[in-house]
Amino acid sequence: MTTRRGEAAALAGLLATAGVTHFLKPRFYDPIVPRALPGPARFWTYASGAAELAVAAAVAHPATRRRGGLAAAALFAAVLPANVQMAADWRDRGPTRRAVAYGRLPLQAPLIWWALRVARTRP
Repeated sequence: MTTRRGEAAALAGLLATAGVTHFLKPRFYDPIVPRALPGPARFWTYASGAAELAVAAAVAHPATRRRGGLAAAALFAAVLPANVQMAADWRDRGPTRRAVAYGRLPLQAPLIWWALRVARTRP
């Protein structure tokens, strides 16, 4: 297995794990859904979990890896508002929770870079 294919498998695993947790632990995600989105937060929690699972499947399969990597980059950009919401909401929490909330913000850039790198992986 080449390094890039290994990166694709790791990215697919990360996305699949994140997607599953949206269904297993939706109460964690509901509060960070930006309040500007219409409808109930649980809808967006489940929708984003389903999107992560679909993108994970696309990244895992060589025939759809390019599109899956591009979709993963878009997904990572799209969830940035939720991370901003979490950082704003957790600014008065304890130092550990604040570090988690603030730490998620700069992670989006390397995740987007990783997804774009995977999109360039040859099947």
